Amino acid sequence: QVQLVESGGGLAQAGGSLRLSCATSERTFSSHAMGWFRQAPGKEREYVVGINRFGDRVLYGDFVKGRFTISRDNAKSTIYLEMKHLEPEDTAVYYCAAAYPSTYYYDKTKYTYWGQGTQVTVSS
Repeated sequence: QVQLVESGGGLAQAGGSLRLSCATSERTFSSHAMGWFRQAPGKEREYVVGINRFGDRVLYGDFVKGRFTISRDNAKSTIYLEMKHLEPEDTAVYYCAAAYPSTYYYDKTKYTYWGQGTQVTVSS
């Protein structure tokens, strides 16, 4: 069982930035694809971005438009989501997720391990 713990959410103003982190104690972290999803009130969960085990393959959701950057530190078993130029529409609970094998980094249906989520609120 892979346990994921998100942190870094909070309140930001439109145009501002936030950095989310997701840590795990899972020894096989480096073999998993990792991703971020989000869910706004009344909406379905939405794929934000996925990254493969080596960090050299990434797929962003269309709405990201260059504003977010995912990275991973396998030595720390942690991934990050740097979010810039935030918009009120980015308000949601952001979830960290893991998929195996990491070749499925782009496939939102393959993510089977989930964190509890962290709230991001962007004010206008």
